[in-house]
Amino acid sequence: MFFLASLLFSYCKPRTYFLRITNLSNQEPLFLVCKLSFLLLVQMSQQIQKTTANGKEMLSNPRLLPVEGTSNVMMNQNVSISCHVDSGSPPIRYTLFKRDQKVSTLNRPDLSPSLFNLTINSASDVGEYKCKAENNITSGGKYSNSLSFTLIEPISKPVLSSLTSQAKKGQNVTLSCLSVNGSLPITYIFFKEQKSISQPVKMQKREAAVIFLVINSSSDFGTYKCRAENSFRNNTKYSNSFNFTLAEERSHSQPLIISLVLILLLFMIGFALAIPFFIIPSYKAKKFKSTRSSTGLTSTINAEESEDYVIYTEIEPVKPEEEYVNISVIRREDEKAEKRTCATVYSKVLIRD
Repeated sequence: MFFLASLLFSYCKPRTYFLRITNLSNQEPLFLVCKLSFLLLVQMSQQIQKTTANGKEMLSNPRLLPVEGTSNVMMNQNVSISCHVDSGSPPIRYTLFKRDQKVSTLNRPDLSPSLFNLTINSASDVGEYKCKAENNITSGGKYSNSLSFTLIEPISKPVLSSLTSQAKKGQNVTLSCLSVNGSLPITYIFFKEQKSISQPVKMQKREAAVIFLVINSSSDFGTYKCRAENSFRNNTKYSNSFNFTLAEERSHSQPLIISLVLILLLFMIGFALAIPFFIIPSYKAKKFKSTRSSTGLTSTINAEESEDYVIYTEIEPVKPEEEYVNISVIRREDEKAEKRTCATVYSKVLIRD
């Protein structure tokens, strides 16, 4: 069985629909024809809503897009955004809004996109933006999608570091890479010489990316670097170079040598402290004793007066080569001579070194 149905309508453009139905049973044709006719009527209704009686087409919703293809911007950057409709009768008037505030208006005689040029001078210039399209048919106009820019900052040169710069074979070590400036997230990659040794590590916070290494051979003491990049285009930075050095093995005799050196050092410090407090005072005392015995001091009193007492007073230096002392002599005689007056004798004492 063969069935052919056709429908032709024309407002702006002629459209013809052909339906081919084969192998239908006696119960199916009427149902399928009614269903297909309903679908065609729905399409006709949608097309009629886009047109008017005089042949002019209503506007579609405009689309707002960044011309550069990315919404990432930096401070003081000039950007361009495009607003255009896919269908509608020209001329068309485009109006750009930033947070419901009118920014600029442009008129286009055709369906070509309208370009708006902006300068990002502050954080408030990142958006939100919308555009409105109007023609002589669509009342109230049509609004586009919203568009916001993301303010990004170029990254600074990353710093590659480790907890230790010396390692032994078989030792586990770490490498840290951090860029202190730049918009997040930041992606880090580690290199040894010119070869990558890690997968990209994306950090969502201002924290260092860390990898763990094992020093297995002398080749692992090579030159390491890291690379940092973010969403800012053409802004890849490499870190400083970092090298591990082989740590010297300590012998078992080293602690003993260090202990002996410390003991010797303490002994020398103790000897140095003893010099001003013990050795020098002892030496001066011996020298003074020998000086007194060499002066040969004698009393001017006759030796026969055995009961006489001699008192020596402090020596007061007059000249560097001479000193004088006062000598008091007290005589005790028998009771018969107790009325005799005691005498004081002054003697000159020469000190010879």
